[in-house]
Amino acid sequence: MENKKSPLSIVLLLILALIWGTSFILMKKGLLVFAPGEVAALRAMIAGTILLPLAVMRRTEIKSIHTSRLFLSGLMGVFIPAFLFSSAQKHIDSSVAGILNTLSPLWTMIMGAAFFKIRFPRAAVIGILISLMGTVVLMVSRTGGHFAGFNLFGLLIVVACAFYGLNLNYIKFNIADLGSLTITSISVVLIAPLGAVYLFVFTDFTEKLMNVPGAWNAFGFIALLALMSTAVAVSLFNKLVKMTTPLFASSVTYIMPLVSVGWGVIDGEQLSIYHFIGMGAILGGVFLANRKWG
Repeated sequence: MENKKSPLSIVLLLILALIWGTSFILMKKGLLVFAPGEVAALRAMIAGTILLPLAVMRRTEIKSIHTSRLFLSGLMGVFIPAFLFSSAQKHIDSSVAGILNTLSPLWTMIMGAAFFKIRFPRAAVIGILISLMGTVVLMVSRTGGHFAGFNLFGLLIVVACAFYGLNLNYIKFNIADLGSLTITSISVVLIAPLGAVYLFVFTDFTEKLMNVPGAWNAFGFIALLALMSTAVAVSLFNKLVKMTTPLFASSVTYIMPLVSVGWGVIDGEQLSIYHFIGMGAILGGVFLANRKWG
């Protein structure tokens, strides 16, 4: 195992932060033409197509009991969050979406305690509460006509992060006998047909693609999102975990919001001091909740 501060491991960490931090601005660009459901379904369908060769190579590793579990994992970890994120980003800035996404580690802890009887030190509750306070600050930082100044659409991302946390625990306790690349590739391939059915049966996606100006550019942004945030990023993350430690790899959580905020500012999004206060509280809370308590 390499030293966790080796040049290669740090480069991989920064690349991961860049890829995942950029995903929110790519989603925003796709939403300029396509509806939230179309973006989500297209993302799932393209990701499944990209990962299909890998899934075929690894299909011999799974048993019949794995199929339904992998399908459920795909729903919780990819399909449902994709719809929630794209729906939220029609009403909130991509930079804010990127910051809220850092709640995922906290939801992993909460879901583990709620459904899988995992215990974590009481002191970690302080970190969770601080992060939740930061979430509230972010969601009231901009009114935009929302009820009482509270941007309810931010709650969609909070729920998406809860699904991420639930899925990670589900994988740990129900599909632990499979490798991470096998789980990722096959679960995404299994939910890809749902995206295709939604896209071609319930939307006018093809008409938009052919007739709406800028549609092909938007399609390209979504395709890049599906490629980089699934196949490439997952492969790099697994390599980083093997080279170093899960704790070091998870530190991408603290860098990624800087990337998403940076892209948002470049794209003309305006952040107030309250956004930075909220981001600081969320990241500080995540750090406190995930540190090792004696």
